[in-house]
Amino acid sequence: MSDIKSNLVYEKKTVYEKAGKEVVAKAYEYAKGYMQFLDAAKTEREAVCEGIKLAEAAGYRPYTIGAPMKAGDKLYYNNRGKNIYLFRIGTEDINNGIRITAAHIDSPRLDLKQVPLYEDNGMALLKTHYYGGIRKYQWLATPLALHGVVVKQSGEVIDVVIGEDETDPVLYITDLLPHLAAAENEKPVAKAFVAEKLNVLVGSMPLDGEEKDAVKLGALKFLNEKYDIVEEDLLSAELSLVPAARARDVGFDRSLIGGYGHDDRCCAYPSITAMIDANEAKHTTMCILVDKEETGSDGVTGMQSSLITDIIAEIAKAMGGNEALVRANSKCLSSDVTAIFDPNFTDVFEQRNAALLGCGVGMCKFTGARGKSGTSDATAELVAWVRRCLNEAGVVWQTCELGKVDVGGGGTVAKYMANHNIDTIDLGVGVLSMHAPYELISKVDLYEAYRAFVAFYNFE
Repeated sequence: MSDIKSNLVYEKKTVYEKAGKEVVAKAYEYAKGYMQFLDAAKTEREAVCEGIKLAEAAGYRPYTIGAPMKAGDKLYYNNRGKNIYLFRIGTEDINNGIRITAAHIDSPRLDLKQVPLYEDNGMALLKTHYYGGIRKYQWLATPLALHGVVVKQSGEVIDVVIGEDETDPVLYITDLLPHLAAAENEKPVAKAFVAEKLNVLVGSMPLDGEEKDAVKLGALKFLNEKYDIVEEDLLSAELSLVPAARARDVGFDRSLIGGYGHDDRCCAYPSITAMIDANEAKHTTMCILVDKEETGSDGVTGMQSSLITDIIAEIAKAMGGNEALVRANSKCLSSDVTAIFDPNFTDVFEQRNAALLGCGVGMCKFTGARGKSGTSDATAELVAWVRRCLNEAGVVWQTCELGKVDVGGGGTVAKYMANHNIDTIDLGVGVLSMHAPYELISKVDLYEAYRAFVAFYNFE
């Protein structure tokens, strides 16, 4: 490329081209820790537990609302076991703002209904209610694991995991054989697969000595013996079906990671590890891992909860700052995934503005749908600031958007942060087969996200 062209033209290049073999080797090594996290954190509760382990190993300690703070403190706030805030108090004037990354730790899945267990023609089955945006057919005829908690009337919390250990049974949703599927084949995908038919097969052996619902009773007996629970305890439970598959290297060159829950744990893990490693920051830094993004960010553990402003207010008060000024001068990266251009589905992407595999972390100025509905649309000034931050740190990054203008769209937590008068932009890892039970990401894109978040925390 001529000097004139290289100086004037914007062109996406891969991490392999721009960063070199040393960075690629570090990316492959970094991916090992991420894959362990991905396997251990298949629900938001498990992600919080894993996040706390990482934080405490780095010297972070629990915070309670109203407790005093001082410069240098490394704290975390555990919100109901499903949402966590990490923050490190800097030496800089708190009125200069806080550097925040916000990622979500919930993923599409199948939740059990409150009264889930029934028997039908010799089968014990569980009723489900899908969570988030799924393509229903992808959850049929695949091994599933049961994760979650059962809270007994006494308040005792029982952790449930069935299907992850090699000696465990897995669970399963049956599919219709193609020999009898002529009518279904003529239906649109959205109508061919019905949510109320996503019923999970959990047993077929009747309990000895029982005449009615003997197979259901066999399933209850298993749960009672393993977890000391009865059917009524399921009324106060949060139990979810997730893929039983583990994260694996994908491709002859092992350049990709296949796994459940990349959206958005492939941004959550770099966010929290970058927060822990960004020790040069003079300003106050914060990492938020939040729940309920896949269903609108509502609720006490979602991004629309007032907890974010409560915690910022507590930090401002403790450090002698003005809450409104702190928020106005803060910056946030909504660290959420984007869609990678897929050559199998070119008709839904606009290639010039799509994220490309292996070209680094993706910056989305706006998300939303069609006419930018449901987006905060970051300011040009913020985009320029982030460009400088990433370029000076040598991070490989790219701009992107989520598909063609009138095809569809999506949202993140960015708009909820921006509504608090905090400058916010989306920056995250690109995903193939997003929202599928088994998604794909690039190891180098994952590592560039980590490098981007470290640079963001440490910059200026």
